[in-house]
Amino acid sequence: MENTSYCSFKEKLCFALGDASANIAWRGVAAFLTIYYTDVFGLTPASVGLLMLICRFSDGVSDVAMGMIGDMTKSKYGHFRPWILWTAIPLGVILSLLFTAPDWSYEMKLVYAYTTYILFTLIYTANNIPYGALMAVMTPNENERTSLGSFRMIGAFTGGMLVQGSLLALVAYFGNVNPTIDLEQKAETEYVVTVSSPENVKNAKISTQHGLFGSVAKFQMEGDTAAPTLGKSFEMKAGEKYTFTITGESDLTKDNISLINQSTGYSNSIYIMSAILALCMFLTFWGTRERVAPDEKQEDNLLQDLKDLVRNKPWFILLVVGLGFNIYNNLKTGIIAIYFTHYVGNAALAGIYFIALMLISIVAAMITPSLSKKFGKKNVFIGSMIATSIVNTMLYFFGPTQILMIFAVGITSELFAAILPTLFFGMLGDAADYGEKMFGRRATGLVYSAGSFATKFGGGIAGAIIGAVLGMYGYDGQDSSAVQNAVPGIINLMSWIPAVICLAFTFVMSFYPITSVAETTAPIIKDESKDLTINDEN
Repeated sequence: MENTSYCSFKEKLCFALGDASANIAWRGVAAFLTIYYTDVFGLTPASVGLLMLICRFSDGVSDVAMGMIGDMTKSKYGHFRPWILWTAIPLGVILSLLFTAPDWSYEMKLVYAYTTYILFTLIYTANNIPYGALMAVMTPNENERTSLGSFRMIGAFTGGMLVQGSLLALVAYFGNVNPTIDLEQKAETEYVVTVSSPENVKNAKISTQHGLFGSVAKFQMEGDTAAPTLGKSFEMKAGEKYTFTITGESDLTKDNISLINQSTGYSNSIYIMSAILALCMFLTFWGTRERVAPDEKQEDNLLQDLKDLVRNKPWFILLVVGLGFNIYNNLKTGIIAIYFTHYVGNAALAGIYFIALMLISIVAAMITPSLSKKFGKKNVFIGSMIATSIVNTMLYFFGPTQILMIFAVGITSELFAAILPTLFFGMLGDAADYGEKMFGRRATGLVYSAGSFATKFGGGIAGAIIGAVLGMYGYDGQDSSAVQNAVPGIINLMSWIPAVICLAFTFVMSFYPITSVAETTAPIIKDESKDLTINDEN
């Protein structure tokens, strides 16, 4: 008889693809939706922050409901795998619609943004809670769950690296308007550039991409009395010429001038990502199996499951701490594109930074199982929260040309930050076992609703904070002068603001009661080769 406590490498790989897919959606939204809404779609930071907070606030109800639905779902594929299949295409479609910009009035744009964002969160819930719960029913073995958690995070960071590392390059490629560019040098560091486009461009962005470590060139449009700014967003009409004075850099050529249609660039790039997302979800459904099931004598009792849930101390602590570190991670992620675009002066460098963070995150996911075995999950979790917070505050002190230091500190901070979600989802499985031991009932989907709620609501609070801080500094993504005035707020959001929030939640984790779940439960396992149930005591 096969040992159903262990999952094959192929199954772990297919499981990892599910979070690669989810993170194409989630990290794509976390990293780029704010700058897309403000700089391309034309919404104010305050409107964006309020939208994210309101839409995510309702997630608590939908997450709990989806956890219950998953537990009650009965099919030949199990409780949770069918939802991965059913939501694969809808999630890709709604992600595409998020980054599609209809040319409507401001009020109708708000309606469109609220509608598509709410649908995105609901469909993501229907996909991600069953996916998260799947890990707990693939194996009852604690170490195997930690291994699955590591594979999951490797998949998550790989999917994040794909979207965050390549999206801006794809935007530049698909957004290229094939402009006519005339460049004339007036002085050593002063140029006059004239551009025209063969098509109307509602939201064009002109900037320089000069050198790996950012651009300091500033643009001033002919006839504009505002101060020069890094790059310039403006509307172009087909055939008309637009002239700018560029100052601050030498040795510029036409090849250094970037002019893109941001709306078209973002939309086409996300369409490709959405197709990859759906394919990965199909592979996850195909390559995984459910083995752990509740006692066949257990009857559905939603009220009792909820009562047990609120009495599950490890679950409640994980819910609170998960909310904290997700606010922290989403703040850091959500400001990166704005930071590199408007402070460092090189939007393309944000993609390289994202890739560097994802690569170190994969390393963190790989070493987490060994660290947790040696020091314990709780101790590693607390130490990582403290370390990442302290290191992240150092970003406050670097200027826009200190790229190597920005990268070094950011990567070090992310090494510790990436350990947190790797541990978190495995610990939710431990909380499900704890609930079964203490209360005699298993509600895996309901327990894992904490993971989705913390991820989404934490992201919503982070989006609201970003919108509020940028709004305080007068940020307007379509007004280059207002953007430059908001640079101090951008720096604060990149450095000490997320760090203080993360440290504030560290104390809560000290009350986490589980040190090990080994030999505390005997979950029922379905042995598919014999089509019977056995008790696994390992």
